[in-house]
Amino acid sequence: MCGRFTLTSPAHVIAEAFGVDPPTGFEARYNVCPSQAVMAVRHGRADSTRSVAFLHWGLVPHWMKEPPKDARMINARSETAAEKPAFRDAFKSKRCLVPADGFFEWRKESGGKQPYLIRLKSAEPFAIAGLWAAWRRDEGPRLESCALLTTTPNELMEPIHDRMPVLLPRESWDLWLDPEVEDGSLLQALLRPARADLMEAFPVSKHVNSPRNDDARCLEREAPLTLFDL
Repeated sequence: MCGRFTLTSPAHVIAEAFGVDPPTGFEARYNVCPSQAVMAVRHGRADSTRSVAFLHWGLVPHWMKEPPKDARMINARSETAAEKPAFRDAFKSKRCLVPADGFFEWRKESGGKQPYLIRLKSAEPFAIAGLWAAWRRDEGPRLESCALLTTTPNELMEPIHDRMPVLLPRESWDLWLDPEVEDGSLLQALLRPARADLMEAFPVSKHVNSPRNDDARCLEREAPLTLFDL
């Protein structure tokens, strides 16, 4: 699964990488958690121009009577999302990119669960494949939400966890975002593990364990570095 991630790159770097206007009021996030607002890039409603939105992390399908009080549906398995009632409508026409520059996973070790930070060796922002939905009851406020797609682990992730988020390569972004593309096999082919040789993983401070902590201490390396650095 993917239950925590980071987005600490400056706003202008994110804007340039994703071809969007710099997000206003953006602040670095060191420990993004479910039920919080996450940045997403999607096509505008009127045309194919990319735009930024901030979505509730935990997808709420339009047919749900009430939004759940706890964090549900933060992830969708890429292998089955196109068929699951909660995700199939979004998979068909409401796909998005969720900018991140790292994600956390916890590995079972002798001293308990050790958090790891996984990121690109370049430390550049990347795109996690996402699905979004809009929910509204009667004349109440509109709630826009999202889920992150996960896939099987690559060689780097296998010793840490049995799932990882789908990191979409830049050349696939336009295809993924295009709401006119409904070819399931074409979309499914994009949802594969990222190249392990482009990534690194290292243990970090257990300060990240608490959702209340959202500061640079969450990224502090635990010494020594492990064999998961490729």
